[in-house]
Amino acid sequence: MFRRGLPIALIALMVTGTIAALRAETNGIRVSEAWARETPSANSTGVVYLSVTDTAGPDRLVSVATPVSTTASLHESHMVNGVMQMRPVSDLPVAPSKPLRLQPNGYHIMLMGLKKKLSAGDSFPLTLSFAHAGDVTTTVSVRSLRDRSPMHMENDMNMGTTKH
Repeated sequence: MFRRGLPIALIALMVTGTIAALRAETNGIRVSEAWARETPSANSTGVVYLSVTDTAGPDRLVSVATPVSTTASLHESHMVNGVMQMRPVSDLPVAPSKPLRLQPNGYHIMLMGLKKKLSAGDSFPLTLSFAHAGDVTTTVSVRSLRDRSPMHMENDMNMGTTKH
């Protein structure tokens, strides 16, 4: 039999844990909204999107790593003569007054050499390394390819734009 306050406390703990998983902050750098799309197999390439907010001095995101893939790297998609192209980037600036948004059709993190399929509902750690703030580890939530929430539809419609 449950005591009266237990279910509410349990719900509060679950909500707090979920919020903590969606946001990580270290040395003035806050990482939020980290998500990846599910992949059809482990042989696929994964992609991660997220937002970085800087509350300290200017910084640079210089590398990324995760145990779910052999390689993780920063990339940019952009439109060239009506054709979407992608290229690796060595680092990305993070400014105190302007959030860095990694999103579809812009900057993103590529996961190559996946060790297993990314399935909707799963999550995994991702460590972002900054030139000044050091390492910040966050949790990435894997979402369904069918996830058409307003945030994702808006991002998908930004064809050819890059934001940082």
